[in-house]
Amino acid sequence: MTVAPPVVIYPPAEDGGRRVRVERHFVGMAYGLLDIVEFLRLAGLDDVDDDWVRGSGQVEWRGGGPDAWEG
Repeated sequence: MTVAPPVVIYPPAEDGGRRVRVERHFVGMAYGLLDIVEFLRLAGLDDVDDDWVRGSGQVEWRGGGPDAWEG
């Protein structure tokens, strides 16, 4: 697997979505782990899944972990 770039998941907005940043680029608004997985795949990380997102040290969760989706 390719070395993962730093990923930051921001706190939930009022609608429950969380902004996702890969390196210095905002890649979208996620409404669940599968959205984050898809953003990372589009960024070139083909081998990621929701378990990787939950447990990777490359992912920095702000304002709650992988189960916090309400604003």
